Amino acid sequence: MPHAAWKAALLLVPLLTAGAAADDPLHARIDALIMAKAGGRPAGASADDAEFLRRACLDLAGRIPATAEARAFLADKAADKRAKLIDQFLQGPDYPRRMQDLFHVVLMERLGDHPAWGAYLRASFEKNKPWDQMARDILSGRPKDEGTRGAAFFYAKRLENYGQNAVDYPALTRDVGRLFLGVDLQCAQCHDHLYIKDYKQQDFQGLFAFVKNVSLEDSKKPAVVEKPTVQKVEFMSVFRKVPRQTGPRLPFGQEIEVPALEKGKEYEVPPDPKTGAPGVLRFSTLTKLAETLPAPEDPLFARNIVNRLWWLMMGRGLVHPLDQHHSGNPPSHPELLDLLAKEFVAHKYDVKWLLRELALSQTYQRSGALPAGVKSLPRESFLTANEKRLSAEQLLVSMREAMGERAPDGKPDPLTAKFQKAFANPPREPEDEINPMLKAALFVLNDEAVLGWLTPKPGNLVDRLTKLSDPEKVAEELYLSVLTRLPTADERQMVAKYLEKNKDRRAVACGHLAWALLASTEFCVNH
Repeated sequence: MPHAAWKAALLLVPLLTAGAAADDPLHARIDALIMAKAGGRPAGASADDAEFLRRACLDLAGRIPATAEARAFLADKAADKRAKLIDQFLQGPDYPRRMQDLFHVVLMERLGDHPAWGAYLRASFEKNKPWDQMARDILSGRPKDEGTRGAAFFYAKRLENYGQNAVDYPALTRDVGRLFLGVDLQCAQCHDHLYIKDYKQQDFQGLFAFVKNVSLEDSKKPAVVEKPTVQKVEFMSVFRKVPRQTGPRLPFGQEIEVPALEKGKEYEVPPDPKTGAPGVLRFSTLTKLAETLPAPEDPLFARNIVNRLWWLMMGRGLVHPLDQHHSGNPPSHPELLDLLAKEFVAHKYDVKWLLRELALSQTYQRSGALPAGVKSLPRESFLTANEKRLSAEQLLVSMREAMGERAPDGKPDPLTAKFQKAFANPPREPEDEINPMLKAALFVLNDEAVLGWLTPKPGNLVDRLTKLSDPEKVAEELYLSVLTRLPTADERQMVAKYLEKNKDRRAVACGHLAWALLASTEFCVNH
């Protein structure tokens, strides 16, 4: 869809959609639009309480529920307990950490980490800072205060050079487009994109013009510095040798004029060689980028983030892949994407509000099981729940929770690097799909720390299981602790038989049972 049509579409979201009125809550309108597109296909049943509890806890708190949480929620008979649970997670202490982990992976794609960056993300989500303000903090490159200093890491890490290699400005340009606008302009650097008619070379070069004069000042702070922009970017297609120029320009948008400034007059406040202060430019392309990219009149910005939040909760983007917004890859539900973007802007880019509305929807709360008599449904129909990948961070916290093994209080988890090495993608590979890996399986099978959790220690899962004499109680505690559900009759019988067969080494047997569930596909995905 051309850019002008996207703008028009936001104004044409119908007031009434498939039985849902305009003044209905957003979650009701979401469900109406999903069913309107279903074409008569049946939707899955609502997830049972155990499935919903585990899903919501992983999505909003970044971990599986504690055993006590599971028992309390399953025993609760209140009609509104799901809405209360959603609010509990969104207001709880785990939510900022979960969002910090998630947005770090989304925005940095395993390129590296910095304590100030992590602190900036966590503080932003603790305050529920609007997403457009977070984008301005990150894209401006200039922290307003120490609280926003870490935001500069987005640029600073990408401006590092290795050995004799030059700084990869095209990659930085591509990342700004992909991660904040949902458009991957990589193949439009040297010519108009060969396969995506919407992506032109001038779109890449216009975005490049915003960042080409920024450089790394200090990787430890982190901090970047910007040289004056005094002329347009010159470029030509490798296919058509016609010289062209452009000033800073958002994809599909209007060019920003580069002002003619006398030499020596580029700064309002000149750099100070004594203190090292970089000075204040009269015309800063980073400032222009931070002002114009998150603007409500540009639907790309809002559509990109709501599509990513939909992916977080539903397991697939309405536009998928997430950075391929163009007319040749239309949304699975165009009216829904427009509605989400429009409402997100109207609610002042409130991430927590949108996550709450998504979690309250029937679409989110459906079972992953197919309806009776239905052999398959496309993932993009959202008529059943899609399985979702667990990040390395979710797996570490959840394995510790399941096994009753607490991380050191107030300190970084010493196992984080090992879990990231085993479960995370290589740098620059988005983690938006389930991707089983041999190294992950071998890690769970052989890692000394994980295997150490299978021995009884005061209060851990294996210790609790070993002290239970009734096999029924063992099975119930085991399955609630690891899989957040009660065992089936067959599973209860299997546990009883295994314990009887290994009655002379009960602690070892309980450890083996716990490991089998910990290594299962059911544990390692969000379903």
